[in-house]
Amino acid sequence: MRISIIGTGYVGLVQGVCFADTGNNVICMDIDKKKIHNLKKGIIPIYEPGLEEVVKRNVKDGRLVFSTNLKFAVEKSQVIFLCLPTPQSEDGSADLTHVMEVSKAIADYLNEAKIVVSKSTVPVGTVEKMRQIFEKRGKYNVQVVSNPEFLKEGSALQDSLRPDRIIIGTSDKKTAEVMAELYEPFVRTGNPIIVMDEKSAELTKYAANSFLATKITFMNDLANLCEKVGADIEWIRKGIGSDPRIGKKFLFAGIGYGGSCFPKDVKALVKTSGMHGHTLRILEMVDRINEDQKKVIFTKLKTHFAGKLKGKTIAVWGIAFKPQTDDIRDAPSSVLVSNLLQEGVTVKVHDPVAMPNAKKIYGTQVQFSKSAYAALKNADALVVVTEWNEFRTPEFSRMKSLMKTPVIFDGRNIYDPQEVQDAGFTYYGIGRKIK
Repeated sequence: MRISIIGTGYVGLVQGVCFADTGNNVICMDIDKKKIHNLKKGIIPIYEPGLEEVVKRNVKDGRLVFSTNLKFAVEKSQVIFLCLPTPQSEDGSADLTHVMEVSKAIADYLNEAKIVVSKSTVPVGTVEKMRQIFEKRGKYNVQVVSNPEFLKEGSALQDSLRPDRIIIGTSDKKTAEVMAELYEPFVRTGNPIIVMDEKSAELTKYAANSFLATKITFMNDLANLCEKVGADIEWIRKGIGSDPRIGKKFLFAGIGYGGSCFPKDVKALVKTSGMHGHTLRILEMVDRINEDQKKVIFTKLKTHFAGKLKGKTIAVWGIAFKPQTDDIRDAPSSVLVSNLLQEGVTVKVHDPVAMPNAKKIYGTQVQFSKSAYAALKNADALVVVTEWNEFRTPEFSRMKSLMKTPVIFDGRNIYDPQEVQDAGFTYYGIGRKIK
């Protein structure tokens, strides 16, 4: 098929590359001239394991091209995917400006009947608004489809090539058949392609992310109770995770969720609910608890140092919101670092891939260290914020020799408390039982 991807960000680039890799001719279009220029030269704008190799292969084979020309992308395609940002507005709702403006432009450039696919995370009713634009402005028939993405940063390529499920929201049988044909190479092992109405598809994305955010938040809230009663959240995680009705994933306690999806989608679903006269009370509390959880480590630091943080040096391992990504949007690290800086703390950060993005925000306010161990030199404490694999089995004796005082605040519970204490450290986790 001839496919255009409008918006070559995280979702757009990964999805476009995967469509090209299954034999389709794909145009990835974006208004960012520098990004497109770099992509043509093989420079990938995001960190995603395995992506660069697949991009270069498909460009070389002629199935993948990059462009800043929307008219060209529209005219040359049968199926047009909108992978546009829907940032959070001040009131918590999703900002649909990009989606609506691009829909109007596509309508003006139509040269034949098309399928336009909403890949962006959008509130219920957005597909209907897009359809109205095409009916009003377009000269050709356009079928608008909701096709939410479920990519996880750090494993987005594999998530696209081997998705758990494909959601197709359309009421048109022929359009559903075209979409199913497009996705068939990705689900040959039997994972389902689920066809439903457009509004249900739109809501499915928000429901999935909000439910996962709820699982995380429940465990975080329970971890705080564990500290009060002397229980250990890790044993509880194993105990409830063995129940197949609950499952083992998204049960790890920590310092809150972040990233470009969970915080924004929870707030957007709460806002959508309110606009329709219904209150999602659970999600309102999920959002509130998560914001509080991001402050837990800072509170532990202040308590440990008896409120005297000014002049201290704190090492921070990890600034990305999760491993295997350079994304720092809404990361728990941002709350911690900001609070530490306000207290007059010297902050030394190391992250395997996210430091370039962090430098754009913090500049010279924090010190960026070339290695995890370099960040520890003369540090009064270490805070583990992101559970990168390279942080999991450090040399504790070397760490202790570098630090001014041997204290570890384990924001992701990646260490065994007893092992850390046996190495001569004071240890603080999230909901861990400390002897």
